[in-house]
Amino acid sequence: MNILFFLTPKEDVTYIHDSYTLGQTLEKMEEHKFSCIPIINDRGKYVGTLTEGDMLWGLRNRSSLNMKAAEEVPITSFKRRADYAPIRVDSDMEDLMEKAMRQNFVPVVDDQKNFIGIVTRRDIMQYICSSCGKEPKEK
Repeated sequence: MNILFFLTPKEDVTYIHDSYTLGQTLEKMEEHKFSCIPIINDRGKYVGTLTEGDMLWGLRNRSSLNMKAAEEVPITSFKRRADYAPIRVDSDMEDLMEKAMRQNFVPVVDDQKNFIGIVTRRDIMQYICSSCGKEPKEK
């Protein structure tokens, strides 16, 4: 099986650019109710993943921050604890499964390291359930 079967393409993925400010990032994460989000640069390359924890630890060092000031803080000023490791589009299912066991989503890049989308752990689990003849229960 090819990992493209599970791919959510870039145009359907919510991500931030590395030029975003803290304010822009908070708005996007709040709007979509995300606890982590992929970061890409202006050339479309995958940069890493930013988590709520990364932002909280970064805010700890900025004692006088308010929402107006947040519009001036570049998101790249936050140290990222652990990026979600991407896989290449031509990776095998074993690589995908290994990453998906440790990450909520797996960023997918092409051979030029351009971000092309993500594979979510949920999509993999839904496929496994449906191939076993069971439909996953929705919350």
